[in-house]
Amino acid sequence: MLTGSLVALVTPMDVNGEIDFPTLRKLVDWHIEQGTSGIVAVGTTGESPTVDVEEHIAVVRTVVEQAAGRVPVIAGTGANSTREAIHLSNQALAVGANFGLSVVPYYNKPTQTGLYQHFKTITENTALPTLLYNVPGRTACDLSNDTALELAKLPNIVGIKDATGNMERAADLVKRAPANFAIYSGDDASTLPFILIGGHGTISVTANVAPNAMSQMCQAALNGQIDTAKSINDTLQGLHKHLFIEANPIPVKWALETMQKIPAGIRLPLTRLSESAQPIVREAMQTAGLIN
Repeated sequence: MLTGSLVALVTPMDVNGEIDFPTLRKLVDWHIEQGTSGIVAVGTTGESPTVDVEEHIAVVRTVVEQAAGRVPVIAGTGANSTREAIHLSNQALAVGANFGLSVVPYYNKPTQTGLYQHFKTITENTALPTLLYNVPGRTACDLSNDTALELAKLPNIVGIKDATGNMERAADLVKRAPANFAIYSGDDASTLPFILIGGHGTISVTANVAPNAMSQMCQAALNGQIDTAKSINDTLQGLHKHLFIEANPIPVKWALETMQKIPAGIRLPLTRLSESAQPIVREAMQTAGLIN
């Protein structure tokens, strides 16, 4: 089972909003060097809502090529159209992704029965192993633990990213899930307690800017080295909080730009981090030792 810190990778863009593929390749190499356990391409942090399907698959293909088997690649394959999610899953499989990350359908607000049938139909029409992704704060639709655990019985659904930040729900998932069902935190601020109650790792925004620290923190927590994990996490708390001071990935792209890891591009309707928020994010970066 894949464990540890998986990065929800940004999609670097130039100032005109065009995807910067050479920089994307450099980011992949950097994450592998820094100990990241897996790379999620074109999830929410990768601006999946504003890349078209051809660009989406091109980013996944590029990440797969650059990773070259050194770490697994998880492709964002979710959609609020079941047919589109199936298409993205099969395209991601064709270019070599190891897993798909399929978000709960947004905006159309299906019932729990609809959610079950959505994911069941996806898994019946693709060979790509699928991770569920529950983030009700963005989708306005909540995948219940009961539904998730029913889906966990299907052979091609292999795990879940739980971005609720709710430890009671996480503990229930851990308690009732099959032994081979991966459970990842999707909320950086609660990743440490999430792992300590039995989670397997995180799909992280913070890891974009602090990959080595997130990797070390997760590994320490998985190994039961609580004091070490807590000490590392204490330096990251500002990032966990303030990388969401505006809608993700606005703050994290500004932080990476400040670190000279990516150019300044982001696509509308998202905009560059506001001047009033920049000192707050900068202070969190300084506390984490990312900049002077």
